Amino acid sequence: MNDKPDRDDERRSDAPLIQPKRQGVLADLRSSFLAGIVVAAPIGITIALIYWFVTGPMAKLDAFVKRTIPDIGGNADTIVQVLPGVGVLIAVIALIILGTLAKNFIGRSFIRAGERLVDSVPIVRNLYRFFKNVFETALQQSDRSFKQVALIEYPRKGAWVMAFVVGDGKGEVAAKLADQGEGLTALFVPTVPNPTSGFLIFLPREDIRVLSMSVEDAAKVVFSLGLVVPEFNDPDKAVEALNDVVETMKNEKPKRRLFSIGGK
Repeated sequence: MNDKPDRDDERRSDAPLIQPKRQGVLADLRSSFLAGIVVAAPIGITIALIYWFVTGPMAKLDAFVKRTIPDIGGNADTIVQVLPGVGVLIAVIALIILGTLAKNFIGRSFIRAGERLVDSVPIVRNLYRFFKNVFETALQQSDRSFKQVALIEYPRKGAWVMAFVVGDGKGEVAAKLADQGEGLTALFVPTVPNPTSGFLIFLPREDIRVLSMSVEDAAKVVFSLGLVVPEFNDPDKAVEALNDVVETMKNEKPKRRLFSIGGK
C-alpha cells in the first residue's frame, strides 16, 4: 500500500526544480536554422573575401606588372603574358629584393635620401608618414606590438576590464610616475564594440593581473562582446584532482597475488 507514495516522493525529489519548457517544431527549426548560419556564415564570408581579393586587387596587380614588363619577344614573353599569376610572382620577388637592399647600408642610404625628398613636399610627407607608421605597426614585430593580456581595475575600483600589455613605460612618463610602484607598464584598453579605439593607461606591475590566454583569444573576446570565451583549465583544480587520485590509490587495499615468485 505504501510503495506507490514512496515512488512518487522519489520521483518528485529527483525532478529538477524548474521544468524545461518543451520546444515546438517551429522552435526546433529556428534553432537549427541559426546553428546553420553560425556554421555557414564564416565559411561563406571567408570564401567571398578570398575570391574578391584574387579577382580584384591581385588581378589588377598581375595585369599592371605584365604591362610594365618590357617586350623581350620570344617564348618567355608569351609565357609571362599568358600564365595567370606570373605578374604577382614577379612583384613578390621584387619586394623581397627591395627589402634585402633596405637592410644593408647602401640601401638605407638611398631610402633616407628618398624620404628627405618626400619630406620636402608639404602634403605628400604627411600621407607618407601616416602610412609608414601604419605598416610598421601592423607588420613589424617591435616593442609596440601587444605582448600579453591582463585585467585591470577601470574605470573604478571593483570594475575589471581586459587590457593588452603594450610594454614597459619609458621616457618622461616613467620618470614622473616612478613613485607609483615598480615595473611601470603601458596598457591599451580597447572600447567595445569598436576595438580600434581605446585608452592608453600606465599602471605599476602590481596592479595588473596577467592572463594566460593569447592575444588572439583576447581579441575574439573583445570582438564578440564577451560571447566567445576560450577554454580554460584551472591548474589549481588540476593539481587538486591529481592529489585526490593519489590519495585514492593509497587508500585502496592491495590486491592478492594469484601467483608468487620464489615463495614471496
